[in-house]
Amino acid sequence: MKRILSLLFLASVVVCPAFGQQKLSDKELASVIWAMGQMYPDGFTVSLDSLRQPAKGLAVSYKETQNMFDKKNIPAVIKHARAHENMVGGWYDPEEGKYYFDSSRIFPEDSLAAALAFARANHQHTVYDFDKGINIRSNYEQKDIRIILDCDMGSSTDDMFALMMLHRYMDMGRCNLIGVVVDRMGRANADIVDVLNNFYGHPDVPIGLETDGQKDTHVWITYHNLPYARNTDGVPMFKRSVGDNGTYMEGYKLYRKLLASQPDRSVTIASIGFVTTLARLLQSGPDEYSPLNGVELVRKKVKDIYAMGGVFGKAVEPDYNFLQAIDFSLKFFELLPKEVDVVFSPGEVGDPLDYRPELVISDMSWTDLHPIKWTYQFLNCDTGQKMWDPQAVINAVEGDDFYKLSERGFVTLTPAGETLFTPDPKGNCRYQFPGDRTWCDTVLKYIRLMAIQH
Repeated sequence: MKRILSLLFLASVVVCPAFGQQKLSDKELASVIWAMGQMYPDGFTVSLDSLRQPAKGLAVSYKETQNMFDKKNIPAVIKHARAHENMVGGWYDPEEGKYYFDSSRIFPEDSLAAALAFARANHQHTVYDFDKGINIRSNYEQKDIRIILDCDMGSSTDDMFALMMLHRYMDMGRCNLIGVVVDRMGRANADIVDVLNNFYGHPDVPIGLETDGQKDTHVWITYHNLPYARNTDGVPMFKRSVGDNGTYMEGYKLYRKLLASQPDRSVTIASIGFVTTLARLLQSGPDEYSPLNGVELVRKKVKDIYAMGGVFGKAVEPDYNFLQAIDFSLKFFELLPKEVDVVFSPGEVGDPLDYRPELVISDMSWTDLHPIKWTYQFLNCDTGQKMWDPQAVINAVEGDDFYKLSERGFVTLTPAGETLFTPDPKGNCRYQFPGDRTWCDTVLKYIRLMAIQH
């Protein structure tokens, strides 16, 4: 009974403004911090001055306090916090049955790259986002991920978010975007990529454009005028590197140039549109970049492909991306070497991830001139648009543990655009399963967190 009364008293110290404004001794603070560990088993972070948790920001623990897990260590945690950020946190490790206390540093929510770098330097597994209530993994393996994004930019806005994610991953040092191929024909679609590359600070990422692919594919959101937006003085709103008079390399040619220059089995392709350009690559012959034909070049240089598309499970119905350019798609499935791993991201995985227009505009309120924000401000993007395409990109960078994947097998494509999966332990194909509500909520918050970085 005495312990319960003590906890209730300490709870009043934590939550009551009158008590919170009192100057507590370090001994009293140690008792309060210990009590908070009992009250908040899922963890907490508070200021020693106000005993309140920040509403926003990214919390990272210092390595000097990472192994302090009982009451007698709390004074040392407080002492370190006093000399640094004045922030103390705690969290329970169910595997070890211990409650850890630590001194924490708080980064602005738009400084994720810096927070992750600090976390890695301090041997911390995660960064915690107060506003979104999610942990961002920092103890990932620093793989040499070389990615080519193959997109159908210029129709659905999820392509823009997928490219945004890759630029943010680049800022974190998590991947190297070596090129972007636009498989939807039309100069404006490549110009959109040029705008995004410039806006996100990587203007030198090469861009290839399909010029002999599928004609008259459906456009859902007509944001092709984005690259040419001007202010009232007639000045272009968004910077481009290629400009009106520049040219883009033919898509499959850029593939050949990029692949030939990379180490063997080192390239990951994130395919989030049609496979027209990939089909043309596979059908290509030797050229100035490589003496290998397309199939041999892909077999030698490409490690894996993460493709947005496919319908699996009990449903047998056409997939949109593959059906739109069915002749190219059939050729792609026919010629793709079985040595290349493929992970499909069906539309149902991204269906619950509804990034509402009002949230997009709000998350990008840190600037008046943002290409994605401009699109959402001046066009109707409330068309059932979901975050389908980012799932292939996130999987490619975060790794397969982030998703629940099917067993291995082989996938064949029918002339009707249906993807048929045949289980086989020697198969090169897998597909993502949809996540539960908690997983979907976490992934959408993660995409939003990337959107507010600047």
